[in-house]
Amino acid sequence: MSEQQTITQFYEKDHDQLDEWFKTFQTSKRSDFAKAKEAFKKFKVGLQRHILWEEELLFPMWEEKTGMVEDGPTPMMRHEHSQIKQLLDAIHQKVEGQNLDTDQDEQALLQLLGSHNRKEERALYPAIDNVISADERVKVFSDMNTIPEDRYNACCSQH
Repeated sequence: MSEQQTITQFYEKDHDQLDEWFKTFQTSKRSDFAKAKEAFKKFKVGLQRHILWEEELLFPMWEEKTGMVEDGPTPMMRHEHSQIKQLLDAIHQKVEGQNLDTDQDEQALLQLLGSHNRKEERALYPAIDNVISADERVKVFSDMNTIPEDRYNACCSQH
C-alpha cells in the first residue's frame, strides 16, 4: 500500500478487485464449481476485510475530523454494510451446500453494492481525502495491515 495513494484510489481499486472475484464466481459457478467457490471465498473474505477497514479505521477518522457521527454519511454506510453482510451470508450458505440457486441473492447484492460503492467513490472517499492529512493517510494504510486476519477471514469450510 503506497502512502502516495489517496484513500479514494486505494479503495476504488479494492472495489474493482472484489468485483472481479464476484464476476468469476458468477461466470463459473455452473461450469466449474471449484473455481467458482474459490472466487467466492476470495470475494467474501475480501469484502469482509474491506468493510472492517471502513468501519474501524475510515469511518471513525471521518467522524472525529468532521463531528458528523449521527447526522453524516457513515450511519447509512454501516446500515448498508449490515444488509450487504446478510446477502453475502445467504449466498455463502448456498455455496457451502453446493446450491447454485443464488441468482436472486446475487442480483440483490450487486444492486446494493453498486449503489453503495458509487456513494463511497463519488462522495465519501473524496471527502475523507479532503479532511485527512498525508500523515493520517499513512496511518490508515499502516493500521489496515495490523488488523488480525481472523477478524475477517471467516469463510468456507474445506471440502
